[in-house]
Amino acid sequence: MKEIKINTDIIKLDAFMKWAAMVVNGGEAKVIIQEGLVKVNGNIETQRGKKLTVNDIVEFDGESYKIV
Repeated sequence: MKEIKINTDIIKLDAFMKWAAMVVNGGEAKVIIQEGLVKVNGNIETQRGKKLTVNDIVEFDGESYKIV
């Protein structure tokens, strides 16, 4: 599991995916999220604006990313 440090209290899912270099840009993140390919804390998430906080875990493409 990769630990990704954020500099704010919350971050939106699509922005986190860009920050963690899971995707190249927001458009790619939008499509991937809408297709149901991303899990947040074990649940499929289809809202790109989902607010994430410290200790949330995002899963995509066989990798896990923990927000610290």
